[in-house]
Amino acid sequence: MICARDIVAADFPRLLTLNESCVPHVNSIGMTEMAAFQREATVMRLWEEAGELAGFVIALTAGAAYKSLNYQWFSEHMDSFLYIDRIMVHENFRRRGVATLIYTELAQMARQQGLTCLTCEVNLQPPNPDSMALHTGLGFRETATQKTEGGTKEVSLLVKMLGA
Repeated sequence: MICARDIVAADFPRLLTLNESCVPHVNSIGMTEMAAFQREATVMRLWEEAGELAGFVIALTAGAAYKSLNYQWFSEHMDSFLYIDRIMVHENFRRRGVATLIYTELAQMARQQGLTCLTCEVNLQPPNPDSMALHTGLGFRETATQKTEGGTKEVSLLVKMLGA
């Protein structure tokens, strides 16, 4: 049975290993960035089964001191959101409903906080068609695109509006 819990510092090494396995679809980060997320993030949770890491998520609300260009875009254009900075599912758990489970919990948490939407980005360049298909299937819609990293990356900025 897959269970969720909050992330603690002792989890960082295995989370960073999973993160690195997902580059370039997510940015590479290290211990310093994970510690910063622990101070700034609204949500830092992992899912595991029998001690094996299934996936994790890091999400922030408006007002964080986070320098991501994509987070900043949402901060400039929206007031009430839960920004999903990174969500990853270990390859051994893909296609087993883990991502849907994570997004369902995020939507519930956002509603409980009175937030109106979930936001995130998916790479267009380099392309990430599996992630785009997942997000589209979950009801996310593109609101804009943005080039980052000196134009070497382009992302689709996605929003999923939340009902009551």
